[in-house]
Amino acid sequence: MTTPQLPEQQPAKQQPAQQPATAATHVLPTAAAGSQSLPPTTGSTAVLPPAQQKTQDELVDTIAQLYAARDLSAITDELSPLLAPDIIPVFERLNDKQRAVMYRLLPKDRAAEVFEILDPALQSDLLHGLQDAEVAQLFVDLDHDDRLWLLDEVPAALATRLLRGLPEQERVLTSALLGYPQGSVGRRMSLEYVSTRAAFTVAETLERVRARLADAETVYTIPVLDDSRHVVGVTSLREILAADGDTVIADMMNPVHTAGAIEEAEQAARRCADRALLALPIVDREDRLVGMLTIDDAIRILEHEESEDAARQGGTEPLRRPYLSTPVGALVRSRVIWLLVLAVGATLTVQVLSVFEATIEQVTVLALFVPLLIGTGGNTGNQAATTVTRALALGDVGSRDFWRVLTRELRTGAMLGLLLGTLGFAIAAIAFTPQIGLVIGLTLLAVCTLAAAVGGCMPLLARAVKVDPAVFSNPFISTFVDALGLIIYFLIARTVLGL
Repeated sequence: MTTPQLPEQQPAKQQPAQQPATAATHVLPTAAAGSQSLPPTTGSTAVLPPAQQKTQDELVDTIAQLYAARDLSAITDELSPLLAPDIIPVFERLNDKQRAVMYRLLPKDRAAEVFEILDPALQSDLLHGLQDAEVAQLFVDLDHDDRLWLLDEVPAALATRLLRGLPEQERVLTSALLGYPQGSVGRRMSLEYVSTRAAFTVAETLERVRARLADAETVYTIPVLDDSRHVVGVTSLREILAADGDTVIADMMNPVHTAGAIEEAEQAARRCADRALLALPIVDREDRLVGMLTIDDAIRILEHEESEDAARQGGTEPLRRPYLSTPVGALVRSRVIWLLVLAVGATLTVQVLSVFEATIEQVTVLALFVPLLIGTGGNTGNQAATTVTRALALGDVGSRDFWRVLTRELRTGAMLGLLLGTLGFAIAAIAFTPQIGLVIGLTLLAVCTLAAAVGGCMPLLARAVKVDPAVFSNPFISTFVDALGLIIYFLIARTVLGL
C-alpha cells in the first residue's frame, strides 16, 4: 500500500456560523409529506440541582409521553438543562423517530456536541432522519478520525455521498485515512496535531502551539521531527512551558514510542494505554510522522474490542450499538448463527451417548452423573479459556508461550480435578458404592485436567492461525469438552466396573 503523504500542519477547519439558540427554528419530521414547525428553544442552559433532576428512566418516559401528545415545547424545556453527555443515555433509550425529533429540538451547538459523542451506529440511524444539508454539515464538523468510525457503519452509497459533500481539502485528508487497511491504527489516528523540529527553540515551538490551538486535537504531546519528517523524539507542553525560551528542543526531547500506521489498532491502543501516554505518534514504513493516536481514541478502540470479545465468548456476535436501541431482529441475527453451530456441535454428545447405550443400561446410575461431569468439564474449560484470552489481549502471553501455558493448565487442571475428584468419590461412595465413587473421582480428575488444557490452548492456537481468540468461545469449548468428557467417563466406568 502506498502510504498517503499528509502535510505537516493542517489549517484550522472553517467552523459554521453559530446561530443563537433563541433564534433556532426546528422541523419535526412526519411520515406524511410536509413538515410541522416547532417553537423556538429557550436560551437558558442552567443546570438543575441534583434534587430536581430526573433519572434517565423518568426522563425517557416523560419525553415519550410528551412526544405522543405532540407537546414539543415541553420537550424543549426538559432538554434545555441537560449537558451533552447527559443527553446520550436518553438518546440510547428512544426509538428512531423520537431520537430525530429530540435532536432537532436541541440548540445548534449542543446538537453538534451530542452528535460527535454518539455511538457510530446511532449516528448512522440519525442521519437517515435528517435532511441532506443537515447531514452534510454534521459530517463536515466531525474530526477526521471520527468520520472513519461513522463511515464504517453507514451503507456504501451514503458513505460516497458524505465524502462527496466534504470541502476538497477535508475530502483529501479523510480519503487518506480510508486508504489504510481495515482495523489498522491508521484509520483511527488524528491528523490534527502539533509537531516541532529538533533544531527549533522552545519559543518557536510555543508559537506553533498557539497557531494550532483552535483545531489541534491534542497539544500536550509534541513529536519532534528532523528535516525529513522522521520522528526523532518527543516532548510535552509541560516541559516546554517550564523551559527557557531559547532552549533548543533537541537538548530536552525524550525517547519516543511509535506505532506503524498499518499496525493493528488494538495493539497500538493497548501500548498507548499500558504506557500511560496521552498520545502515540503514528509513522509510516519509513518512520515519517503521519498522525497521532490520542488516549481517548485508544480507550474507545479498547472498549470496542473488549465488547466484541465479551460477546463472542458468550456465543453471540457483537451488537456494535447500545442494547436498548438495537432492533429485535438484530438481536436475533446476532445469536442465531452461534446457536445453530452449537446445536450441530451438541450432536457429538448425542452420538457418544448412543455408542455407550449398552453401558448405561447395565449400570443405570451412571446416567445420573452425566450432567455433573459435563458441567464441571465445561466450566473448567471456560475458566481456562477466559483467563488465557484475557492474557492474550493484555500481551501477557503469545503464541510462543504455547508449551508454557499447556503445562501450567495441565497442572492447574490436575489439582482442581484432584480436589473435586476426592469430594466426588466421597459423596458417590456414601450414596451408592465405592466402585461408583471411584469412577466419579477418576473421571473428575481426568476431565478437569483435559478441559483446562484444551481451554487454555485453544485461544493460543486461534492467535497462531490469525483468528480472533474469542471465536473459540466458551460455548464452543464446552461442546467440545462435553463429548470428550463423556467418552472418558464411560471408558473409566467400563474398566473399573468390568462391563
